[in-house]
Formats: sequence, C-alpha cells, structure tokens
Amino acid sequence: MSRAQLTRTGILRMALGGGGGAADPLLPAEDGEGRRAPFLLRALRIAVVVCLYWFTSIAMVFLNKYLLDSPSLRLDAPIFVTFFQCALTAALCLGLSLGAACGPPCPGLPALRLDPKVSRSVLPLSAVFIGMVTSNNLCLKYVGVAFYNVGRSLTTVFNVLLSYLLLKQTTSLYALLACGVIIGGFWLGVDQEGAEGTLSWTGIFFGILASLCVSLNAIYTKKVLPVVDGSIWRLTFYNNVNACVLFFPLMMLLGEFRTLYHFDKLGNPSFWGMMTLGGVFGFAIGYVTGLQIKFTSPLTHNVSGTAKACAQTVLAVIYFEETKSFLWWTSNLMVLGGSFAYTWVKGLEMRKVQEDPNVKSSERNETGV
Repeated sequence: MSRAQLTRTGILRMALGGGGGAADPLLPAEDGEGRRAPFLLRALRIAVVVCLYWFTSIAMVFLNKYLLDSPSLRLDAPIFVTFFQCALTAALCLGLSLGAACGPPCPGLPALRLDPKVSRSVLPLSAVFIGMVTSNNLCLKYVGVAFYNVGRSLTTVFNVLLSYLLLKQTTSLYALLACGVIIGGFWLGVDQEGAEGTLSWTGIFFGILASLCVSLNAIYTKKVLPVVDGSIWRLTFYNNVNACVLFFPLMMLLGEFRTLYHFDKLGNPSFWGMMTLGGVFGFAIGYVTGLQIKFTSPLTHNVSGTAKACAQTVLAVIYFEETKSFLWWTSNLMVLGGSFAYTWVKGLEMRKVQEDPNVKSSERNETGV
C-alpha cells in the first residue's frame, strides 16, 4: 500500500468507530430516526464508497508517480515528498480535531494534543511506519505504475511468515498454496521486466522492503494502539509527527536540502498545488478505506482492492502507452489471483471459527486479526 495507507487492523477500528461500534461521523448508516436505510439507498451508498475508494487510491498513485519521477518536474527528493505528505497528514488530523472541538461532539474525532510520553511510546511503530512509507514511495519512483502492484505483492507472504515467527500462528495448506501463486507471479513479473529491459533492481528491493514493513506495521500497530486509547486518529497524528522529526536527518544525510535549493520550480504555485493534492489524497485513502470496510466487509474490501489493482495496471499501461507481453500479463494475473484466493480462504476460515461454538473467544480474536 501507499504513503498514508493505514494497517488493516487500524482501518477496521476506524471504520467501526475506534473499536466502540460508534457510527461513522460523516456518513451514517441509518436515518435520523435510527431505522435501517432502504436497500436501494444502501446499495447506492456502497457504490459511491467503492467508487470513491477506487478514485482516491488510483489518483494517489499517479500523483505520487508524477511527484517522484516526472521528467518534466525533475525533482530527485523522494524523502522530502514523503516528509511533506506526513506533515500535511498531521496538520489535517489536528485541523479536523480542532473543528470537531468547536462544533458538536464527534466520537470518531478525539481531541488531539502532543504528549511527549505518548510520542516516545509510539516511536518504535513510527520507525517501521517511516520504513513503510519511504520504501513505498521509492519503489514507485524506480518502477512503473503498471508494475507497482507486482513489485509490492509479497505483503501477504510476509504476513504469513511473520505470523508464524512472531505470533506462532500456523497457516492452512490452501492459504499457503495461494501464497505460492503470489510468489510465482512476483518472480515471473521480475523476469518479464528484465526481458523487456525495464527492470529496476533498486525498485524491486524497495518493493520487497515495503511489503515487509507493511506486515511489521500491522503487528506493531496492534501493540501500540492501547497507548493511544485505541484511537486510529491519535495514532495517525503521532506517527506522522514523529515521522516529520525523523525525516529531517535523513534529508540532510541524503543531500535533499541542497537538491531543493537548486530546484527551479520551488517557487512555482503549480508544484505546491500538486504536492498538496498528493498529500490530501494520501490522507484521504485511510478514511475512504475505512468507509469501504464499514459499508461492505473486510473480505469485500480486499476483493475490491484486488480489482482496483487490476484496473490501475490496465490504466497505467494505456496512459503510458506501454506494450506488455503475454507472460507479463500472466504474472499480474497470478499475483491478483493468488491475493484473491488467499483473501477468500482466510475469509472462509474466519467464518468457520466464528460459527463454531467450541472455539474459545481468544482463538477467535487471533483468527480475526
């Protein structure tokens, strides 16, 4: 996932009102009298939310690709781009919190204030978060948008591996087979990128690193959430504030301040407009993902994300006027098909555990996570 994408655990909590089951503050599922909305209205809401998720996610990827690797822009400062988006996300969180404090009480938007003690407690997660957002952007910088999904496709594999190594959770044979299909699609995609002369081993490295960091981010998020009272908004705020502080020495070490000093479009309003738009889309993706999970289900969200990745790949090939081989397309289908199969298998396993009265509640919670 991309710059501001939150972990599944965190987004699910946000979608459910921070774990307390509260309705979403901006898009209620019921009418004013507490009655369930008619089927047609619910279907329309779902369609709007899914379309909003697709639009936001795809637009964010294309905008970031422009900011990171556009020949017309020629800005070689990926850490600065990521820093700016983190700063904008923190500012938006704070602005929404202040707006909620001035208006009627809103359970989904808690009051935010910077507590140094909490910030230190969140710091280990922030380090993983920085690795995640930076490697995501660096992967997008060095690979094409069409290959971006395949380049970061090993997240599911790392989820299975880390669940076993850190949480001692085993995975079913069918889920492992789905992971095997994903790995096969990844390697076939790498082979085909090399055959077409467009392979970037730097981009592949950052894609694998991004997949690992996304998995670690999910684990650390679960551990750190109690520190911020289970609030995904507070966690997002602290994560991005910590990231802004930690990005400064990175930008100095990599010489990006010098790059910015010589950048000819630094005073161009269009450049800052695109930077701001990219940051807003990056912030919005977390919220619209939460909406999609709330109005459909986690399983449907993953299926929608897989379909969105397919549409994003096709749009990128058309937009950049690329010609891809049959085996290249096969690699994408293997990755998408393996991801869909894994999601489907885990969904069936979770449903089976939830419906089994002999399963302990603790085991249900582990399976759900």
